[in-house]
Amino acid sequence: MRRAVRMVLAGGALMALAGCETAVVPAAVAPPSSPPPSAPAEPAPPARSEASLELERHYARIQSSLLVQGLLRTDGGGPDTPFTSRDLARNFERIAFFEEYTNVSGRFVQRQTASQLHRWGAPVRIQTHFGKTVDQARRDRDARAIERYARRLSAAAGHPIRSVRSGGNYHVFILHEGERREIGPRLREIIPELGDGAVRAVEDMPRSSYCLVFAWDPRNDGVYTRAIAVIRAEHPDLFRLSCIHEELAQGLGLANDSPEARPSIFNDDEEFALLTTHDELLLSILYDARLRPGMGADEARPIVRQIAEDLMGGGV
Repeated sequence: MRRAVRMVLAGGALMALAGCETAVVPAAVAPPSSPPPSAPAEPAPPARSEASLELERHYARIQSSLLVQGLLRTDGGGPDTPFTSRDLARNFERIAFFEEYTNVSGRFVQRQTASQLHRWGAPVRIQTHFGKTVDQARRDRDARAIERYARRLSAAAGHPIRSVRSGGNYHVFILHEGERREIGPRLREIIPELGDGAVRAVEDMPRSSYCLVFAWDPRNDGVYTRAIAVIRAEHPDLFRLSCIHEELAQGLGLANDSPEARPSIFNDDEEFALLTTHDELLLSILYDARLRPGMGADEARPIVRQIAEDLMGGGV
C-alpha cells in the first residue's frame, strides 16, 4: 500500500534572579555585564501552496489510520514473524530479480518484469537536497536520519555507503508539491540521459504515490552508477522516514516488492515502516561476492540458497 515507485534506467528563555529586594551590590563587585547579542533568527522559509498544505493533512490522516490498525511497525519483527533460509532465498529472488515498473512508449507502467541482478560497484555517496520551503528543523532531522541510515545500510551490505554534503552519486530530494513539479531541469543535470517519461513520473506524481527512486545502469550490465530518490516533504515524520528507509534500500538493488516478504519493508502491506533484520539479510545476499551484477535468477538461485543458509546458520 505504500505505493513507492522504483525504476531502473538503461531523505530565548528569560531567567529571573531570585533574591532579597533590599540586597545591595557591594562597591567592589562590578555590575553584571550585558548579555551578548542573540544570533539572528533563521529566516522563515517561503510560503507553501494550499495544495501542499492539503497534502500534508491528507498524509497525516493516512498515517494515523495505519497506526490505529497496528501497521507501520518500527520493531523490526519478532516471534510473530519467523522466517527460514528458504523464505529468505525466495523473497530475495522476487525482490532482486524483478522490476516493479517498465517503460511502455515513454511512460512508466506498473508491471512485474523479470530482470537481472543490479547493485552498485563504486562506493555510494548519498547527497540530500531540500526544497526552499522545507524548514530548518525538518532539514536537520532528516539529514541526521539519512546519515545514520547510510551507516546501517553500509554495515548490512558490506559495501561503502555514506552521507555527503557534495559530490554525491545517489541524490535524495525532499520537496514540497510546487518544488517537485518544477524539478525536471535539476534531475536532468544529474542524469542527462533521463527521458521525458522519467521526468513526468516525478513532476506529475499522483498523491497515491508517496515516494520514488530511479537507478541508472548506463551499460545495462547490472551496475548502478547514479540514483535519484524523491520524497514528499508533506509526509509526517514516520511516513517520511519510512520512505527514506524503503527508497534508499531499493535504490541499492532491491527493486521490487513481494507480498510474501515478512517481516519486511519490501511489501506493500505497510506492516513495517522501517528496515528489518530480514531486509538487512537481503542486502547481505545482494552484495555477497559470490554473486555478480548482471546474473539472471536461474544462474543465481543455487548460490542465493547457499548464502541464505550461511546467513541463517544452516536453518531451513
